[in-house]
Amino acid sequence: MKVFSNSETFNYSWEEVSTANWRKYCPWNDKSTHVVAVDTLSRHVDPKTGILRTERLITCQQNAPELLKKLLGGKEETQVLETSYVDPAHKTVTMVSANLTYSNLINVEETVIYKPLNEHQTQFSQEAKITALCGGWQRIKNSIEDTLVKRFRENAIKGKEGFEAVLEMSRRVFAEEREREKMMMIMAQAPNIRLIHAQAA
Repeated sequence: MKVFSNSETFNYSWEEVSTANWRKYCPWNDKSTHVVAVDTLSRHVDPKTGILRTERLITCQQNAPELLKKLLGGKEETQVLETSYVDPAHKTVTMVSANLTYSNLINVEETVIYKPLNEHQTQFSQEAKITALCGGWQRIKNSIEDTLVKRFRENAIKGKEGFEAVLEMSRRVFAEEREREKMMMIMAQAPNIRLIHAQAA
């Protein structure tokens, strides 16, 4: 088994990050074009803890490493089951995912946690445990695991860049929406203000 770990800091509040997380694979993220479908399988809020539990099926279309193509038959489309837990009381988002495709040959378990560092920053931590299930072929197992660790490392850079774009766009859109609502309230109150001024005159 090989382990990949990564930690990043986003200069956005936990509230912004936990909200934008649902838009991570939207068109605002030009680094995630390999994600072709995100299907929500279930969603439930625990009435006692307030924790939102969501299961999603993520389908990806991407070029697999050449070694894996040769060993696994060259399949391009892969599916991952993601289970997430949003805990508003403790301000944490925890996402646990596991591969469904090739699960009889490779086991990839990934855990991602978002938690606040302060009011304006959020810490992202990631750990992936990669295990090749190739019987006694230790050399091949090591090669597959090393290849996937390398792929995780490359994708981590793209992932941060893509999510930063989503966070920036989300902040801009929400700011514009708040400004629009403010203007609508002012316009709605304008007739009453004119009436008061007319009565006072």
